[in-house]
Amino acid sequence: MKEIKNGDEGTQSPLFLYKKMFKDIVKGLLEKGLEERNDLFLVDFSLASDNTIKIIIDGDQGVAVEDCMFISRAVEHNLDREEQDFSLEVASAGATSPLINKRQYIKNLGRTLDVKTKSDTIEGKLIQATENEITLQWKSREPKPVGKGKVTVQKQADIAYENIVEAKVMIKF
Repeated sequence: MKEIKNGDEGTQSPLFLYKKMFKDIVKGLLEKGLEERNDLFLVDFSLASDNTIKIIIDGDQGVAVEDCMFISRAVEHNLDREEQDFSLEVASAGATSPLINKRQYIKNLGRTLDVKTKSDTIEGKLIQATENEITLQWKSREPKPVGKGKVTVQKQADIAYENIVEAKVMIKF
């Protein structure tokens, strides 16, 4: 196979360029499908070396099986299986999956999160999600300032997205 020189990126094979082109086509189809359904949003997208396409979506009102089918059709029906062999998996972000997208935080306002930061772990109710940070609120039992015993204290923390290592919704039964 003849190698193709591509600017400062070094030498790339035609196979590499074809895979990149295929990934760009799939990503474009995915974005077009998500534009039609603006209540849905992308959480993760990957294309493995064996052409396994994995798409994980979430929605402002949750994700139904029909939503996964819609996105699957938006991609699969616009690709030619005669030209490219692939497998496609479309799934919703699981209930125990970490929150990745800012829209997932907004969707989960009022729910209890377990948030690991670079320096601490906090479990609290998500009361606000802005463009730059989230606000958690929780109650803590602390010693009284004077005398014996403990008192319940309301605590609150603003956490910048960049400081969040992992955040998960706590499922309560």
